[in-house]
Amino acid sequence: MDDLPSEYDVIVIGTGMTESIVAAAASRVGKRVLHLDNNEYYGGMWAAFNFDGLQKWLGECQNKAPELEHESTDNLLKEGDTLIKAGSQFATVFNIEEKWFIPEELVEKEGEAQATKESQTEGEGQAKGDHEGDQEKGEKESSESEKRDSAQSRCWSQAKLKTLYRKFNLDLAPKLLYARGSLVELLISSNIARYAEFRSVSRVLTYIHGKLEVVPCSRADVFSTNEISVVEKRMLMKLLTLCHEYAKDPDNKEFQGFEDKTFVEYLDSKKLTDNLTHYVLYAIAMSTQKTTCMEGIERTQRFLTSLGRYGNTPFLWPMYGSGELPQCFCRLCAVFGGVYHLKRAANSVIVSGSRCAGIVSGSQRLATDHLVMAVSDAPKSFLLSTPKGGLSRGIFITDRSILAGNKEMLTLLQFPPQDSAGELVTVIEVGPTTNACPQGLYVVHMTCRQVKSAREDLCGAVNTLLHTEPCGGNYRQDTLSQATSTQKQEEGEGADISEAESQSKKPQLLWSLYFNCPETSSCDLSADVPENVHLCSGPDLDLDFEFAVRQAKEIFNKMYPDCEFLPRAPDPEEIVLDDDSEPGPAFIDNKTESEHDTADASATGQAQATE
Repeated sequence: MDDLPSEYDVIVIGTGMTESIVAAAASRVGKRVLHLDNNEYYGGMWAAFNFDGLQKWLGECQNKAPELEHESTDNLLKEGDTLIKAGSQFATVFNIEEKWFIPEELVEKEGEAQATKESQTEGEGQAKGDHEGDQEKGEKESSESEKRDSAQSRCWSQAKLKTLYRKFNLDLAPKLLYARGSLVELLISSNIARYAEFRSVSRVLTYIHGKLEVVPCSRADVFSTNEISVVEKRMLMKLLTLCHEYAKDPDNKEFQGFEDKTFVEYLDSKKLTDNLTHYVLYAIAMSTQKTTCMEGIERTQRFLTSLGRYGNTPFLWPMYGSGELPQCFCRLCAVFGGVYHLKRAANSVIVSGSRCAGIVSGSQRLATDHLVMAVSDAPKSFLLSTPKGGLSRGIFITDRSILAGNKEMLTLLQFPPQDSAGELVTVIEVGPTTNACPQGLYVVHMTCRQVKSAREDLCGAVNTLLHTEPCGGNYRQDTLSQATSTQKQEEGEGADISEAESQSKKPQLLWSLYFNCPETSSCDLSADVPENVHLCSGPDLDLDFEFAVRQAKEIFNKMYPDCEFLPRAPDPEEIVLDDDSEPGPAFIDNKTESEHDTADASATGQAQATE
């Protein structure tokens, strides 16, 4: 362990989203910040991994390393100090289930191999002939052989997929940004947006009448869609106008009497059709049957106000995955003097009276005025009320999109509950252009509130949207025909895909991962902690980052009520260094050279939002 300076204004334990925002905000206003993380990667439960990194993470979760014996720390304590061992009382991840649906290696069938050999022999014979007809026949067979090879090249095996592990960015906690949400506004106002790059979500889908349909987001979409009748279009526009105007006039009496009722009850009072109620409840308000009326109105407003800013939908997706965003705030913290050390933990917390005096890390006593900790790193006595619920997560690699189109789509789907006991499942599908996976593959993320295990909670959505039968040695025939269809599209032939064809061919599931993790956003994190200790929740159930941003602001305002929260950072060309300036920021971490190259490459991209 390298020796660190012994005194700080703020020590932050964990590099999750909330912790990283707080660290950046404190460093930005001139506070001395030390940011530690016991992991060798940034983000904690908000991280994104390549495929090899995810396998290593799974191994760590399934085989917890024994706790190390630390040197005696009695000599580090002062009179009146109490030492409390760090470490939370609940598991970070549980119910892990990983499964492959493709063979380890692709095996060519004997019939296909023989046909290939005969084709090659015949082709050689034709090459020796001088007749024009033979040449044409040879060219035709050669073309057919190329198409077969192209189709076969789109077949996947475990070995082939693993060789492309660097091209994956798989999120533990995938989230979207509302175009006018608090995180986008914070990224812009603080100038942190220059560290990241974004893509606009291409489409919002819903599952209704046993099939997937595109949700009309803009006014033009509403009036052009054939899925809603003319009368329904008028009713929908009137309802959306009422919700939008309520934001401008909170004294509006439109929702009087519905304060204690559900959003569904309000929609029923407007005499909406079942079709419209489904669209508004699940696709626009992103709500459930239990959502209160006023919360449903707020969610609808958020959807409407974000429309048209960066694209046809209200949502943005971070390139390289959501795990890039905590690192953006860590970079800003480091630029303004924050000290980072990965693979270093807080072994114990030093409490003196009603305050935290510091931590013990390795064999050092590190003093601090404020301690910010992720709940997963907090001592048991700091969180007596354990989480009452959790998240069910699924990550799936597929060979095509859940709804075929003429170009690659970045898709959001709120899959409705299939029975009264089910939960709304948030589905985010990302493709190669987001740097989430190699060409020819898609990554599908599913998230819902935990009821049972992740596999049981998500099985309805998985079985409805994906082809879950293992391929074995025989790859699905419709996969090969789809590959040929895709090739024709790329060549400009047969660009129109019939709806019946797209609905009949689900994407083949190649690999799946299920796991559960605690959801602590509803816990009272300030009840059992010293007055200068601030606990940060892990990923929450909501689609966006609103909770993490709000929690970070609350923690910062408790620590420094007279300071501005994340003022704009200057651009590099605006910074003027004096000869007697302070030394630059210090980095002490254990990343490999390739990990640094990846982080640096993603940090240099300018913030963009493209279709």
